[in-house]
Amino acid sequence: MTFQHHTAPYKDSPIDSKLAGLSLRMASILSKALEGVEITQEDAETLFSCTHEEADALFHVADLVRQMRCGNKASYVVTRNINFTNVCNMGCQFCNFGVSKNAPNAEFLSVDAVALRALEAHQRGATEICVQGGLHPDISADYYFELLDAVKREVPQIHIHAYSPFEVWYGAMKGRYSYRDFLTKLKAHGLSSMPGTAAEILDTQVRRQLTKNKLSTENWVEIIETAHQVGIRTTSTIMYGHIDGPSHWAAHLCLLRDIQKRTGGFTEFVPLGFIHYDSPLYRNNPEQVRTGPTQDEHFKMHAIARLVLQGHIDNIQASWVKMGPDTASAMLRAGANDLGGTLMNESISRAAGAKHGQEVVPADMEKLILQAGLSPYQRNTLYEEVISSKKVINHPLLCSAQDRIPVRFSA
Repeated sequence: MTFQHHTAPYKDSPIDSKLAGLSLRMASILSKALEGVEITQEDAETLFSCTHEEADALFHVADLVRQMRCGNKASYVVTRNINFTNVCNMGCQFCNFGVSKNAPNAEFLSVDAVALRALEAHQRGATEICVQGGLHPDISADYYFELLDAVKREVPQIHIHAYSPFEVWYGAMKGRYSYRDFLTKLKAHGLSSMPGTAAEILDTQVRRQLTKNKLSTENWVEIIETAHQVGIRTTSTIMYGHIDGPSHWAAHLCLLRDIQKRTGGFTEFVPLGFIHYDSPLYRNNPEQVRTGPTQDEHFKMHAIARLVLQGHIDNIQASWVKMGPDTASAMLRAGANDLGGTLMNESISRAAGAKHGQEVVPADMEKLILQAGLSPYQRNTLYEEVISSKKVINHPLLCSAQDRIPVRFSA
């Protein structure tokens, strides 16, 4: 796979001189962040409005905070996404993944088929499988348990990262379990951690338009916090660039921070840009719905997340599936410290019209991280290093510990 070098997203002058040239309000917010002082929801919303020199300073501060929290290294995980069914009766407007159970392209994998895919992933070096599926009308709560059992029998050592809060809501409803009882039973059957997807935007008015509020903000928060309480760690996410805006983004980030203060159960934050191409939300409302985030908004989301969440959620992932490999690489110098998974399969973003491929291999991930001037390492789901990357001595793309100014790349 061929990648192009990106320039760093900010200019190479000292941060003190940049802050001195800003408005008192903007300089105050960024100075607080550099000192590790918590910024407010209002502060975060103000940062989303920054332009030109202000944005340049924001990205630089985010990079410095990333270096302080994570060092001059960035990570990736070898994983496989397994979507066990594309049948879904929820009809979320932003999603083009779900089909009816009678559709000619309907799929519903047996638990043995899922286990075989997990084995294949393990044989290719995966430490994790990420398992999610649509909300099939005929699925039973037992399927969720049986799938975990089948994978654990076939590949007992693999980490099973599975079932979004929407799936937990659905499985608990189908089996007449409380969230706590369902999650406790999932853990007993081998669930290792959960994706914190189905968050979209944690705002009631926006969710009513996206999903008819079928999984409310309150339900999402309750399921996530209950998962953390029973010992299941989760990721956290946002989906942005549709009918939302800076006030929603700032509130969403601060809500995630509040949850983390209570539970400590989030492993990472993953911004996910809206893919509009084939989504019903855009097709049916092209004049009201945006065509996804701008490049500037991608950088701001990762940078501001770094500042809002620092000290609470210190792993910020840049999704190469959503943004493309080169943009994701550049995001590593604007607050992010992780490139996510090598994947092997990914159906949901492609169903919505995503233009990027299904897989990059570890060597590609390491090249993208080196391209950003950082040192790569392979991690597991819980951000523990599992395989040390080959040491690169005096590599021209690596920044030294003394040089915290970003490397400049030719376009």
